[in-house]
Amino acid sequence: MTESPRIANVDMAAAWDGDEGANWAAHADHYDNAAARYNAHLLEHINQSDHVLDIGCGNGSSTRDAARGAETVLGLDLSSQMLAYARERAAAEGLTNVRFEQGDAQVHPFEPASFDVAISRFGALFFSDPVAAFANIARALRNDGRLAVLGWQTLEHNEWLSAPRGALAMGRDLPTPPLGAPGPFGLADADSDHRILVDAGFDDVAVEDVAELLSMGTDADDAYAFVSDIGPVRGMLADLDEAQKSQALANLREVITSHETPDGVLLGSRAWLITARRP
Repeated sequence: MTESPRIANVDMAAAWDGDEGANWAAHADHYDNAAARYNAHLLEHINQSDHVLDIGCGNGSSTRDAARGAETVLGLDLSSQMLAYARERAAAEGLTNVRFEQGDAQVHPFEPASFDVAISRFGALFFSDPVAAFANIARALRNDGRLAVLGWQTLEHNEWLSAPRGALAMGRDLPTPPLGAPGPFGLADADSDHRILVDAGFDDVAVEDVAELLSMGTDADDAYAFVSDIGPVRGMLADLDEAQKSQALANLREVITSHETPDGVLLGSRAWLITARRP
């Protein structure tokens, strides 16, 4: 019998191993293509001989890319739906040096000192106790092991979220997800990120500004079908009546169409690349 994963982050587990994870698995190609340009910022921290831990691996795009340049890779995520997709894709691509486990990085029983590097492409934003989570990740790293984590900067630097918010506001003063709380801006405060990692036992902490365009779809129709069904958009539509919802979606389609290019629908984004070392 498979042992149930240890869970401390109960609210996030309910979402990611529930409806939100199911949505991400259903739209796996869109989600992975959107952020694909960020993978290179993580891969530059991986060597061919490394044993790699990918935290919050989701549908496994970053895990599979890491596996092509590392000795072995373990992808960890809360979502059973996304992990099932990740396993299928890894097998279809003939990757034999990658495996996936369901778990909460905050309390997962990693084998101590078993990885050379831990990475995360926007998967480490949702910890209920980030110091405890990163301390647990640190214990999984060998002495002098490295960490490379991507986290979104604040709302005004991320057009992929601010542009849909503007289209869907419909005169409302929409709340902004708080900095530092589990969610898209969980690592948006660079000074806080530095403190968290030092408190978790890391040193040589550095926070680098990186910017990439997110590809939301191949054309306006493709991007609209995807963006109109992502979690933040569904949340912003929830309390509108049918007439308001129809207008809000028309506004969203207009915004998406205005960002259509020969290379697809592209929206701006900025993130922090947070690196550190276990002493």
